[in-house]
Amino acid sequence: MYNIVSLIFKYVFIVIIYLFILSIIRLIYLDIRGIDTTALDNTTYLKLINRKDSLPFKVEEYYALKDVIRLGRANNNEIIIRDPYVSKNHLKLVKDEGDYYLEDLNSANGTYVNGNRIMDVVRLKNGDRIRVGQVEFLYVNRE
Repeated sequence: MYNIVSLIFKYVFIVIIYLFILSIIRLIYLDIRGIDTTALDNTTYLKLINRKDSLPFKVEEYYALKDVIRLGRANNNEIIIRDPYVSKNHLKLVKDEGDYYLEDLNSANGTYVNGNRIMDVVRLKNGDRIRVGQVEFLYVNRE
């Protein structure tokens, strides 16, 4: 009787281990499938530096830049960040003669470029870090 019970527990334990391994493989597959592989060659974009899962709101991994981009909490912005520390109309990015310029729109908590709060319009350089609220972006210019 004891041998039968131990044999059953042994096989149940093996099945549980296999189910655990399969669930880990499934999670890895879903994580890899969720990676955004959008080709952003020869474009200018903002890349999220923060981990997406560490933020309590939804944010994209990449934002391709057009001639004029507004960022804020309000729905009329091209980039909408639902962070409570981001103003409704927080900042504006404008392309002029091939360069992008960042302007803070009198936001309550400010906009930071490379750790320094900006008070005036700033010309962005490739690799600049832009922080608004809890979100930090890397400015990438591949043109």
